[in-house]
Amino acid sequence: MSAAHETSNKATVRRLLDAVNTGDAELVSQTIDEVFDPDVKQHTPFEATGVQTFKEMVFARLYRAFPDLHITIEDLIEEGGKVVEKDTVTGTHQGEFNGLPPTGKSVSYNEIFIMRFANGRIAEIWGVVDIFSQMKQLGMIQA
Repeated sequence: MSAAHETSNKATVRRLLDAVNTGDAELVSQTIDEVFDPDVKQHTPFEATGVQTFKEMVFARLYRAFPDLHITIEDLIEEGGKVVEKDTVTGTHQGEFNGLPPTGKSVSYNEIFIMRFANGRIAEIWGVVDIFSQMKQLGMIQA
């Protein structure tokens, strides 16, 4: 595999997160369509298939709850056809989230994703999200 190809997969991940960080729904939706395989398989806190399901997670869950959502890449590692991304998510809880009404609290939590690429697009994604830290900061669980 050429170095140029490896770089393009990392660039694709950066492009996706840059779009998400704009908060521009149209740009995010268009970017998701361009960087994900239409039948992408997700193994993140839940199992799901398809780009539409991914969009629903981003828009219906995350942006609604945290309109100022920001993702900072801490590490981006590529090996073969996979890219590993470790990031920090920050945001202010201003909308309903997992049944919890808005608290106005700021959150900061980590995520790690492994993305498998096929034909230049993300075809499969595995993820670990620090939901415990997120819930603790929102007051949903005690330390």
